[in-house]
Amino acid sequence: MDETVTLTISKDEALILFVLLVDFFDEPAIIIKDNADRMALSRLGGTLEKTLVEPFMENYTAIASDARKRLIEAWGESPDDGDRHD
Repeated sequence: MDETVTLTISKDEALILFVLLVDFFDEPAIIIKDNADRMALSRLGGTLEKTLVEPFMENYTAIASDARKRLIEAWGESPDDGDRHD
């Protein structure tokens, strides 16, 4: 399944999310340091909720499980296993 989704977030939200991801690659856990982190993640979640229909489908759990399997198959089990795209 090779569909794409386009999300629109503010530049500040994008920057804070980028910092969270960089930190995640250094220490594989997302650590919320302050309300800016919390807000950026919340806004991203809200944007995804407005964009995706799958979370509201009856078979959402199976759809998410299949998506997880495809990502692991494509990229590997751990962010450290494959090439980093940075």
